[in-house]
Amino acid sequence: MIPLSVPNFEGNELKYASDAVGQGWVSTGGAYVSRMEDMLSEYTSSYAVACQSGTSALHMALYDLGIKYGDMVLVPTLTFIAAVNPVTYVGAEPVFMDCDDSLCIDPDKIDEFCMTECKYDGQNLVHTKSGKKVKAIIVVHVFGNLADMEKIMDIADRYNLSVVEDATEALGSRFEYGRYKGRIAGTIGDYGALSFNGNKIITTGGGGAVLSKDKDRAMHIKYLSTQAKDDPHFYIHNEIGFNYRMTNVQAAIGCAQMEELEEFISRKNKNHQIYLELLEGADFGYILPFRDNIRSNKWFYSLVINRVKCPLDIKTYIDDLSKEGIETRPIWGLIGEQKPYQKCVSYKIEKAKYYSERIINLPCSTNITKDQIEETVGKMKKCLKIAENCQ
Repeated sequence: MIPLSVPNFEGNELKYASDAVGQGWVSTGGAYVSRMEDMLSEYTSSYAVACQSGTSALHMALYDLGIKYGDMVLVPTLTFIAAVNPVTYVGAEPVFMDCDDSLCIDPDKIDEFCMTECKYDGQNLVHTKSGKKVKAIIVVHVFGNLADMEKIMDIADRYNLSVVEDATEALGSRFEYGRYKGRIAGTIGDYGALSFNGNKIITTGGGGAVLSKDKDRAMHIKYLSTQAKDDPHFYIHNEIGFNYRMTNVQAAIGCAQMEELEEFISRKNKNHQIYLELLEGADFGYILPFRDNIRSNKWFYSLVINRVKCPLDIKTYIDDLSKEGIETRPIWGLIGEQKPYQKCVSYKIEKAKYYSERIINLPCSTNITKDQIEETVGKMKKCLKIAENCQ
C-alpha cells in the first residue's frame, strides 16, 4: 500500500525523545517545550505557545478574544470539523461560508453577506434576521494554500471583526508578494493555530501551537493553557484555564521535525511537480493549483475529477484505488450539512459543494519516491480513465 500521508522520522527524533525520557521530563514541563516554542517563534517571526492540538489552539484563541454565547463567527463550510467545533465550545454560533477556487473561504461571499444580511452600527456587525453580533472570522488555509488575506483583513477592519487563522495545514506557506510579502500562514490575523498531528508536514504525534504578533496575548494564551496558574508553587487561579499544554516528549520530537521543515517543504514541492508532469493532458482530471503569489508547503495534492468523463461518485474511485494498493481520501463533507450544524446559517454555498463531489487527495508523504508517484498515477489512469464507467 502506498500511504496517503505518513510521518517522516529521519532526523534527531529518537535522540531528543530519548533524552527527554532519560531526564525524566516527559509530561507538560521541560526544556524541549520552551525550545519548540523558540524554534516556532523564530521561524514565524511571531510569539508561539505550544499546546495540545490545533483544536485547543483555536479554542483558546476564541476564548481569549472574548467570543461568547450569542455571538456569531463566520467559518468555512469546506474544512475539517475541528476548525468549527471550537466556536460551539465558547457558546457562539457558526455561520457557514462558501469557498473560492483555492478551497479557502471566499472573501467576496463574506463581503456580500456582511453588506446584505447584516447591519453595522459603527462598532458591531449585527445579523439582521437573528439580531446576533458577528464577532470574528475563522480562516482556514486549506491543504497548504493561502486564503486571500488582503481582502479578508480589509473586511475585518471595516466591520471590527477579529480574525483567527487556522494554519494547521499550512505551516511554512507564505506570501511571496503583495501587502503581506514574507508573512507566514497564521501570522496575519489576531491569532494563528498550528497542528502537529501525525499526518501534518511536521508532527509531534499530537500537538499544536498558537501564534500571535502580540506578546501579551501570547502570554495570556500560555497562562490559560496551564490551568491559569498564578503562582508556580501555590494553587492560586484567578481565571478559568485549560489543561492544554504540550508534553516534553512531544516537543522533543517536534524540535527534531522543525529542523527538517524546510527540507520537507522542498520535497513536497518537487513531488507536486512530478504529479503535474505525469498528469499533464489527462482528461479524467487535473491537480488543483495553488495561488501564484505564495510559496506553499503543498501539504496535500488534490485531484479534481472530471465528472463528465468519470461520472461515478468519488467513493467508487477511492475504493478502486485502494484495491490497487493506493491510499487516497475524499475532501470533507460540508460542515453546514452535518447533523450538529444543520440549523445554522449557511450563505450561498456553491463552489464548496462542487469541489466536495470532485476532489480526491493523493499520496503525498515527504518520503514518497518518484517510482511510487509514477505507480500511483499509472493506477489512477487505470481506475479513472480505462474503467468501463469512464469511457
